Amino acid sequence: MAQLVFRFYQALMFLSCVSMVAAFLAVLLGVVAREVHWDVVGLDAYAGYAIACALFLALPATLRKGEHIRVTLLLDRLPAGVRGALEWACLGLGFAMALTLAWYATRLVWVSWITHDISPGADASPLWIPQLGMALGCLGFALSFAHALWLRWQGEHFIAVGAEAARTE
Repeated sequence: MAQLVFRFYQALMFLSCVSMVAAFLAVLLGVVAREVHWDVVGLDAYAGYAIACALFLALPATLRKGEHIRVTLLLDRLPAGVRGALEWACLGLGFAMALTLAWYATRLVWVSWITHDISPGADASPLWIPQLGMALGCLGFALSFAHALWLRWQGEHFIAVGAEAARTE
């Protein structure tokens, strides 16, 4: 089961990479189009959608790698019992917030789909399409916090620890 969940995180990260490439190509096409005096409607919006998708889809894998902002300066100086309790509280609070975010992101996609909401920009795209990437990333983020809590319950670590994780702190 754990391998399936890790593969899901990898799939979301792959989709995030595809989104970043799509954003790059949209910006590049926009630059080239301006140089040859060719108007491509909605490229800025598509680049924005792709960047937003990339950010949200990368959330679970980023949490797994320990690349989110963490305050280990305080945690490293606490006694083991207090540190453990604080880590439990933070994981629980993170899960609750990620689950709430996933709920509302998924609800936003649903409402956009049933109301046929379209972008107010020149692209006039159905908004549920770019919102789908956000909702999928938020669902993965909530799953990753649930997974972290489960592994913590079993006495294992979900978030990468060690010198590699501490290099930016």
